[in-house]
Amino acid sequence: MSPIRSGLDRLLEDAGRIRGRRYALLCHQASLSRHGVHAHLALDAVQPATVLLGPEHGFYGVEQDMVASGDQRDPWTGRPVVSLYGGDVRSLRPRPGVFDGCDLVVVDLQDVGARYYTFAATAVWTAEAALQAGCEVWVLDRPNPLGGLEVEGNLLDLDFTSFVGAFRMPQRHGLTMAEILLLEGRRRGWDSGSLTVFEVEGWRRRQAWREVGRPWTAPSPNMPTLETAHLYPGLCLFEATTISEGRGTTRPFQLLGVPGADAPALAGRCRERLAAAGLSGVSVVPAMFRPQFQKHAGAVCAGVELRLEDAGLLRPVRLGFELLLAFRDVLGADFGWRREPYEFVVDTPAIDLLAGTDGFRIGLDGGDEVERWYASWEADQRDFRAECDSVLLYS
Repeated sequence: MSPIRSGLDRLLEDAGRIRGRRYALLCHQASLSRHGVHAHLALDAVQPATVLLGPEHGFYGVEQDMVASGDQRDPWTGRPVVSLYGGDVRSLRPRPGVFDGCDLVVVDLQDVGARYYTFAATAVWTAEAALQAGCEVWVLDRPNPLGGLEVEGNLLDLDFTSFVGAFRMPQRHGLTMAEILLLEGRRRGWDSGSLTVFEVEGWRRRQAWREVGRPWTAPSPNMPTLETAHLYPGLCLFEATTISEGRGTTRPFQLLGVPGADAPALAGRCRERLAAAGLSGVSVVPAMFRPQFQKHAGAVCAGVELRLEDAGLLRPVRLGFELLLAFRDVLGADFGWRREPYEFVVDTPAIDLLAGTDGFRIGLDGGDEVERWYASWEADQRDFRAECDSVLLYS
């Protein structure tokens, strides 16, 4: 196994291309060179950025989900840091004047291969604003940590577009960040030469993160391990419920539970539903845990722990929906959907935003409706693969 060279590594090896440029840099704490140097520090040694841009969780990845971060000064370089995740939906796009004095915007964000992960929306909206401001856009690509072969889930219904579902793609999309930008650029009519992509050298679509020859760095506070990333395309659905998804513990998106539940009964029902659906790659065990913040903070929750056994067999999106159904089966009237605003949306249930449709929620009481919805995924996945074929960068 030979380590890959990311887009950042390739730019640093051809550093003359950025000398003399006035550029904005969109990155986060996982934007590291192969030597473990953060992108803004590595590039600062060649050509300092004019401005730094921070996505959700802040430039340094210190904020929890849905916590606004403010503008600041980078303590290491003194460069201004502009937040692209503030207190309202307008903050999600670069405001007028951010690119004044810039002729280039560089994007380097590690994605995790799931539609809900908000860095892709930030990257596309930033690139769009940059092009409108007359700037070039360079994308420093990184591998999809789940690999680039598998696609799973339903295409987003554009009536349910949001920050956690900004583009018409399945929940597990199989693309890299650069490929998402190329796809959205084509959809939006950007000039075909508007993006310059620094591809990942040495990565193949069949390779998940364990094969890229690099340690895992959390792109966000609740993505601490590679195991978390593999489960996230399904377990993120629990954000739309009153059930803790393990935030506030050391195992987010692996622990699920609520105070007072029957943990063995939940584990047993989860196993039954997964077996009936032919799902494997994980085991389910009863668990007790106490979140230190967010849902049920300070209370002991009873539920289950998901243990990843074989990522290659995992179908995480179907897994997540089946686990939702298992909890609903056991909890009955105590099962609840989130009612608070979700990522700046107040008038659409969070589960509809994550599912990309209201079909799942409405179909729960409709006999075989959910099974018919599952069956519709095949056509969605086929259509998405066909649309993406011309933007795929890696064999």
